[in-house]
Amino acid sequence: MSSQFRLLREQRFRPFFLTQFLGAFNDNLFKNALVVLLTFQAASWTTIAPALLANLAAGIFILPFFLFSASAGQLADKYDKAGLTRLVKGLEIAIMLVALAGFVAHSLTVLLAALFLLGCHSTLFGPVKYALLPQHLHEDELIGGNALVEAGTFVAILLGTLVGGMLAAAPQGELWVAGGGLAVAVAGYFASRGVPPAPAPEPALKINPNPVSETWRNIGFARQNRPVFLAIMGISWFWLYGALFLAQFPAYAKGVLGGGEGTVTLLLATFTVGIGLGSLLCEKLSGGQVEIGLVPFGSIGLTLFGLDLAFASPTVLPAGAPLAIGAVLVQPGMVRVLLALLMLGVFGGFFIVPLYAMMQSRSAPQQRARIIAGNNILNALFMVVGALSAGALLSAGLTIPELFGVAALMNAAVALYIYRLVPEFLLRFVVWMLVHSVYRLRTEGSARIPAEGPAVLVCNHVSFVDALVIAAACRRPIRFVMDHRIFRWPVLSYVFRHSRAIPIAPAKEDPQMMEAAFAEVARALANGELVGLFPEGKITADGELCPFRPGLARILEGNPVPVVPMALRGLWGSMFSRKDGPALSRPLRRGLFNRIELVVGEPLAPQTVSLPGLQLQVAELRGDWR
Repeated sequence: MSSQFRLLREQRFRPFFLTQFLGAFNDNLFKNALVVLLTFQAASWTTIAPALLANLAAGIFILPFFLFSASAGQLADKYDKAGLTRLVKGLEIAIMLVALAGFVAHSLTVLLAALFLLGCHSTLFGPVKYALLPQHLHEDELIGGNALVEAGTFVAILLGTLVGGMLAAAPQGELWVAGGGLAVAVAGYFASRGVPPAPAPEPALKINPNPVSETWRNIGFARQNRPVFLAIMGISWFWLYGALFLAQFPAYAKGVLGGGEGTVTLLLATFTVGIGLGSLLCEKLSGGQVEIGLVPFGSIGLTLFGLDLAFASPTVLPAGAPLAIGAVLVQPGMVRVLLALLMLGVFGGFFIVPLYAMMQSRSAPQQRARIIAGNNILNALFMVVGALSAGALLSAGLTIPELFGVAALMNAAVALYIYRLVPEFLLRFVVWMLVHSVYRLRTEGSARIPAEGPAVLVCNHVSFVDALVIAAACRRPIRFVMDHRIFRWPVLSYVFRHSRAIPIAPAKEDPQMMEAAFAEVARALANGELVGLFPEGKITADGELCPFRPGLARILEGNPVPVVPMALRGLWGSMFSRKDGPALSRPLRRGLFNRIELVVGEPLAPQTVSLPGLQLQVAELRGDWR
């Protein structure tokens, strides 16, 4: 059983998972049943057009995130998160009683008030939910834990939608929806009683009752760490994008596909299954680490399949609408519509899970819940703007497929803007693609690379992509020292430049560049960074180790830091090595899917390092491989 599913058996995760699963289930049982009822029975409830009503309901539900997230973040940093979880679940029971009263009275106002209160419930739980995970999970479990939470959330959305649709279609369906929601809320409360304690990181925190100033303060906490803030912006855009699509499904099913309630459920099921699959695949594709290289991959898919959904949508309403679900499925192009929706969900999972894990792992623990609250505030702001914009565009005459196409093009523009601001996303994507398409990488002993503090990583030099392969296996950024000619290699130069590699030249060729390189290495180590060296000074021409040059000794003399020996195996003979001629001179097929390994040895104290001894250790780690 993989590590992420193992978490479901453990007390530190299972009660929390069940609590958040039941909460998401209940939100969507009520919300989607209400939207379906209002879409297909609108005349008996209101005169508002169904398409606009769906966007209104979506806006009402997420508005509390914008209004009250700042207060929720303070509470989650000040009080035990397990106790807050039980309090929130108690409130959910009361909210379901309000919904029951609204259905009995047939009052749209009361039902929308209950929807708003459900949004408040989710607002309070949001910072608790994501700040609790790093307290109960190890860092190498964050991707798996987040993947389970995201997959579970969307499976809950799917099941809540299915159950809500069935209850809404039953005789006296309104009462069944309210009764079912009340039962789920009670079950969620009992599940929350098993959540282990999660002590407050800052119990002395003084609560600021002003939501406006505290909102700005929370966003300020997030802005202190640029990658975290940009991750939050990416998450917020995803929820705008996803919520825009989800909000249109009832009207899309009715007015474009010619279906009924069952078609709405089918669309939601397809999309949420895709999100679940993409989320669970993240743990495997990332090797258990926080791999932000999946984020650009996800954004590419979100754009391509958003556009495909727009182009695949029928332009003429089928005859005989509304059609039964079986009749909708046999309509021309319907398979393409469902496949586009499924893949939209899969790539959405690739996009969102690493961003959540990055936000959690790189946030200061004392401020994590408030940073997550800042995330929720921006999520809400983006979704409100998205709902209003969608409503305005639809009112202006845009069709729903055209709206999907506009959103997909905007996704591409936003993604390019974020990746231009933070090249780390694109750099990790290039590295990830390299080791998952050209090579099959296996690592041994990667945990021996220090999790913090300065160190020098020393490795044999086999190919032009050695630095990229090592970077793919290490969770921390590495400042590689490399030959200035390789540093300027076309295409790869972009990666090396933005990863802050340090170009170096021999003293006889450019003594000033050499001295500048040693000075930059000293600054990097003084700042607690990792520096990567290839002490042979050149790429091997015959697959054997070349003598180590004395540059390492000079570095350690001025910067006595640990030295981590490592060895690359299997890259000799690949298309980026110099076997049988220059790199890239062999047929491409001979360089694809090479099985390669990176073996990491025990860190060495600087005073014990000698060049002959270090070379011998690297040779032993390499073994018989080249």
